[in-house]
Amino acid sequence: MVKLTIDGKAVQVRDGATILEAANMAGIRIPTLCYLKDINEIGACRVCVVEVEGNQNLCAACNTAAEDGMVVYTNSPRVRTTRRVNVELILSAHNTACTSCVRNGNCTLQSLAQDLNISRIPYEVRYRQKNWPQDTPLIRDRDKCVKCMRCINVCDKVQGLGVWDVVGTGYRTTVGLRDGETINTINCSLCGQCITHCPVGALHERDDTQKLLDALADPDKIVIAQVAPAVRSAWGADAGVPQKKATVGRMVAAMKGLGFDYVFDTDFAADMTIMEEGSELLERMKGKEHWPMFTSCCPGWVRFVKQNYPEFLPNLSSAKSPQQIFGAIAKTWFAKALGVAPEKIYSVSFMPCTAKKYECDVPEVNDSGAKDVDLVLTTRELGRILRGSGQILEILPEADFDEPLGLGTGAGVIFGTTGGVMEAALRSAHYLVTGKNPDPDAFSAVRGMEGWRERDVKVGGATLKIAVASGLGNARKLLEAIKAGTAQYDFVEIMACPGGCAGGGGQPITDGVELADVRGEVLRELDAKSPIRFSHENPFVKQAYSEFLGSPLSETAHHLLHTDQSKWSI
Repeated sequence: MVKLTIDGKAVQVRDGATILEAANMAGIRIPTLCYLKDINEIGACRVCVVEVEGNQNLCAACNTAAEDGMVVYTNSPRVRTTRRVNVELILSAHNTACTSCVRNGNCTLQSLAQDLNISRIPYEVRYRQKNWPQDTPLIRDRDKCVKCMRCINVCDKVQGLGVWDVVGTGYRTTVGLRDGETINTINCSLCGQCITHCPVGALHERDDTQKLLDALADPDKIVIAQVAPAVRSAWGADAGVPQKKATVGRMVAAMKGLGFDYVFDTDFAADMTIMEEGSELLERMKGKEHWPMFTSCCPGWVRFVKQNYPEFLPNLSSAKSPQQIFGAIAKTWFAKALGVAPEKIYSVSFMPCTAKKYECDVPEVNDSGAKDVDLVLTTRELGRILRGSGQILEILPEADFDEPLGLGTGAGVIFGTTGGVMEAALRSAHYLVTGKNPDPDAFSAVRGMEGWRERDVKVGGATLKIAVASGLGNARKLLEAIKAGTAQYDFVEIMACPGGCAGGGGQPITDGVELADVRGEVLRELDAKSPIRFSHENPFVKQAYSEFLGSPLSETAHHLLHTDQSKWSI
């Protein structure tokens, strides 16, 4: 332990702690911009500078170790002046059209400028916009980049992709795509983790909100919505609704208030995914061909495999993601029930994910005769639309999802958190093998937030060795271990984003705070309270099979609910 004094307060911290950590322990806030704990501690922005008695130069609190006897001043006249100048210089190269920025009101740089009482920039404002294709799911505004390097280090250290890099020299130095690649040619998974860790609006998803508003205004369209499980754990954050009042029922009511003809639950399709994927697992176990089997519901993960480990493509479950299964069923079974042509239905999905915008446009995944999913919006986009809808959201009476595609089980809900797909699949696999339901929590051992975990589980009389990984950096380590023969599994769940969809790249942003575990716990609680906790007990899934699909893995099911990822366009 070391003892130091910060702003007159005696502080004791572990040896190796930084001044920033010591100040936090003392209840003293030092502002930061580029800092991300354990990921980006490079002192690049110089916003966290402090004065250390006896030192000629100011130092960055985020990466300067606290030393015994150190006397630190975090708010001296010299520190305040330097901090203000540094932020003014950053603003001089930043497009400050805040009112038209997606991060307006949730921007770290904007907050810093307000806290430092910066009302004008005393330097020549110079920024350069570079053309970026506006049709890609991930958009970069170069003139808003503050060169904090967060995107570089998140992509490199957490996701293991190295998409971003420092480019240019001298005053032209900035952040860009590695090796002069374009967003359409580089091995980007479109996971969106760079977006959720950007402190400003330099990175964001493609804004598709106007397309939704146009569809809702079209009297010739039947506009339906599906809502992914992870969305319900976070929708209130950007909509301005307190967490306790941001219930599922209120979310449904708010969406119906927007003018949707039907509001459905992606959990329905998640239950159907389990029926197909669980049956496929049992079929593969007979010959153990293309072993182990990997889950395939995460398009960021599928892109990662295609781009980096194409030899594992046959190991992916051929079952489509719940989003695409829902779209296929909506444009066939549901359209038939309504007595309308598939083209008349405009299918919108609300996802915690940016890669889903890519997935719905993959030609090879659309098999219903029409585009299965017409539009994908993120949780953040939903929040923006609801804020502007004129509804007083927190006092809305709760509403139910519409039937038949609105009934999901607890197993479908936990798709949104790491380990949830695995647990849901094991619940139904046990039933398919034994004809009896296990205890709903029999496979709780797969839960947790470790980036890569493995367990032995019993399904009927067989013992399966399973693994769960979230975050593509962990996925890479796992695949390399399988290739080297140091790890052997039967069934593997992988999600591109740390913590699963709850921590997805389309979720609301709280800068510097990871909320995947908190949101995942919300989904676990919804599962525990659900009256039905097994996918195979969903009555409308049963109805869909009896009236339309026949059985899991039937010819019709294979045509509509399965895909060959090796043929996907990238």
